[in-house]
Amino acid sequence: MDAKVIQVGNSKGIRLPRRLLLKYGFGDKVTLRETEDGVLIEKSDGKQLSWKETYQAMAESDEDWTDWAELDAEDMG
Repeated sequence: MDAKVIQVGNSKGIRLPRRLLLKYGFGDKVTLRETEDGVLIEKSDGKQLSWKETYQAMAESDEDWTDWAELDAEDMG
């Protein structure tokens, strides 16, 4: 299925057909996941972490975050 990219203020967006909104139960928010093949749109589970929870999860993980400071502002969206 193709969708047209439209101007939404200073951003871009796509319109999802009502049939898809109803079929997948999309509400006011969705989760976007980048994959090797593109962007996957999923129903939001509403379980977004706070900044504190995110920091704690990062601190507890075994992942190496030393390259975080090297990110360009453009890489952060």
